[in-house]
Amino acid sequence: MFLNLKLSTKRILKYAVILLLTFLPSYLTASGKPSTNVIVPGKIEVKGIRYWSTSDYTRVVIDLSGTVEFSKNRISNPDRLYFDLMDTTIAREIKTSLPVGDGILKTVRAGQFKHDIVRVVLDLEEIADFNAFVLDDPARFVIDVYGKEKIKKPDTVIAKRKIVIDAGHGGHDPGAVGLRGLYEKDVVLDIALKLKKILLADKLNEVFLTRETDVFLPLEERTAIANKKGADLFVSIHANASPGRQARGIETYLLNWTDNEEAIRVAARENHISLKKMKAMHRQMDVMDIIKSDLIRQNKRDESIKLAHYIQKSMVSTMNSSHENILDLGVKQALFYVLFGARMPSVLVEVSFISNPEEERLLSSDSYRMQIAEAIAGGLNKYITSIPTVQKVAGVRGHNSH
Repeated sequence: MFLNLKLSTKRILKYAVILLLTFLPSYLTASGKPSTNVIVPGKIEVKGIRYWSTSDYTRVVIDLSGTVEFSKNRISNPDRLYFDLMDTTIAREIKTSLPVGDGILKTVRAGQFKHDIVRVVLDLEEIADFNAFVLDDPARFVIDVYGKEKIKKPDTVIAKRKIVIDAGHGGHDPGAVGLRGLYEKDVVLDIALKLKKILLADKLNEVFLTRETDVFLPLEERTAIANKKGADLFVSIHANASPGRQARGIETYLLNWTDNEEAIRVAARENHISLKKMKAMHRQMDVMDIIKSDLIRQNKRDESIKLAHYIQKSMVSTMNSSHENILDLGVKQALFYVLFGARMPSVLVEVSFISNPEEERLLSSDSYRMQIAEAIAGGLNKYITSIPTVQKVAGVRGHNSH
């Protein structure tokens, strides 16, 4: 009997320890302060936290080992946003608390809220709105937080126009590769450098490149650069590709939902994800909500459409004046990661098909690249001159003023 009592006591202690280990993490984090915990095998791992900020915009990126589902909430006293990433665990070695202090966020912190949930907390100073979405390959959770719009009186002098040019791909990512071995990353960087030089001939232009050398930048960082610079216009330059070698022509894109199969394929390639994943993304309602709120802001969609048409028309007319059979594929729309969250009129230009032998030959020519740069500059200039004088002088960048 004594032996049985001793064994029962051991069992009770064993189960008590198990229950304690199960419920203690939830108890410790009931205040909303994430705690650290052991890594659980098989879970998606939170690998790092990054951010970019200005006085009216902050982008936070959580790097992941795979895509996740998430929930979001906002609570007060103190004011904060939190996001629960399902079926996740946090890496031991990452920095889990980042001070921001940009007038929008105080800090960003993350921790193991439950054994299968990592909670990301944004301690707020003052915000107007926020969006959150998951991008794939590599997986990352992106949070865009917008500060309250600052009213700025019109300047007495004509304001400079800030234009950000993005040369696609770079570094370990060559982009599309032609039959003769021409790399998209090299072609578009050369065009971007030429375009910058042309635009700087006008002293009212300030021009920035997301990259000026052969380096890799994540897509979400390129948009963040444009927002951080307070850009008035954002143009991402790419060379197209297709499994069919006969495909050719020039097209210009803006951000929006589409059911066009070819546009979805182009976006999938530029987003570095499969066509299957790209189609699945179209079914995610949270992504649709992001795009709707993004396009409504600052009448961005209407201005992006105008900008796209000016650039497309300029490119087609310029190239057709010197070359035969330059096909006008028109202005289209698709879900390009690099345009997500851009706060200004923004477009993505596919300058020619590097997969087409003849267009690859043209793209390898310095004179052809110069013509493309001049054509894009011409489209930008026509768009700028179409803006009403009052808007050009003082209002075109009102939403980005610091």
